[in-house]
Amino acid sequence: MKYNIITEKNSLYESEGGDCLASIQEVAQKAGDGVGTVSRVLNSTGYVSDETRIKVETAMKELNYIPNELARNLLSKKSGIVAIIIPKISHPFFAEVVLYVEAELMKKGYKTMICSTYSKRNYEKEYINMLNRHIVDGIIAGSHLLDFEEYQGVQGPIVALDRFLGESIPVVSTNHKIGGKLAAEELIRNNCRCVLQIQGARVVDSPSHERHYEFERYMKKHGVTVYSHEMDWNDFDYGQYDVMADMLMDKYPDIDGIFAVDMVAIACIRQLLKRKKKVPRDVKVVAYDGTYVAKVGVMNLTVVQQPIEELAKRAVNILLNMIQGKKYHNKKVFYKPTLLLGDTTLPRFYRQASRRTLRRIRIEFVQNKQK
Repeated sequence: MKYNIITEKNSLYESEGGDCLASIQEVAQKAGDGVGTVSRVLNSTGYVSDETRIKVETAMKELNYIPNELARNLLSKKSGIVAIIIPKISHPFFAEVVLYVEAELMKKGYKTMICSTYSKRNYEKEYINMLNRHIVDGIIAGSHLLDFEEYQGVQGPIVALDRFLGESIPVVSTNHKIGGKLAAEELIRNNCRCVLQIQGARVVDSPSHERHYEFERYMKKHGVTVYSHEMDWNDFDYGQYDVMADMLMDKYPDIDGIFAVDMVAIACIRQLLKRKKKVPRDVKVVAYDGTYVAKVGVMNLTVVQQPIEELAKRAVNILLNMIQGKKYHNKKVFYKPTLLLGDTTLPRFYRQASRRTLRRIRIEFVQNKQK
């Protein structure tokens, strides 16, 4: 098998099989045109007739000529690569984000560099330095390790995913306030009176905290007791979720509702079943994110689903605009989440009087306060 790649000028190397690799001069000679014409075909710059373009492309194909992207990138100071920084690629939410980001970048002619920061704190800083050194053209930042200040001196396009990094860095996120209210309304419709919500570490400046603030506010407004548990910082491992869920089910044995992200909700259901509790008969569960894991268990989760595909595509489009020179100031883009009913809350025939239930709970709460 032969592996032919472009070489600079007349510098040739031996390939497997003993043949010399083709140079750009050889392509020009075979096509019967100059090196400049071949360069214009390669870079899609300047005018080249259709006939000439076909001759050059045919010569490249016959010689197995592969353009030297590195040389072209050094000249243009563009790498054609976008980095996406995430905490952990195996986490369902970030796995789906990467899937859609990579697909959208490929459509636009860019390659994706996936940067996971889970194992080492300073990895995020190293990846950002790659932007300053023009190794990547831009960054989609979805990790939660570095402080806000670390991003302020960066010279290059950055889009934040579900995190605030300053007025000069656009953020793409879900409207988590709506998401928190959707979860609260569903648990109230299920007559929950004592619920547990599990949230991420508040040390991270993220719009995602809004769902928990709104959830707690709305539940307490309707007289529901809310217990809140804050997870450890940068905690994305299912084994840790399971240990935490075991502890919380012992700590709060009387809860009748749970609100948490998909993986944590699954860990809680597992621990409830170990304690002979039925879902949704004894405990109702509303998950958040709506990733693929919400549908792979014994029961489909009732979820508040984030529009992950739309988030990813918008982040890519904004970033590519920035790479082309567009400036943004205090740019924030929010998408609405959606409630999808599953098996972890009561079936639909119990919901016919849902509005009456909300009113009744509110009236009972006001009457009890007056007493």
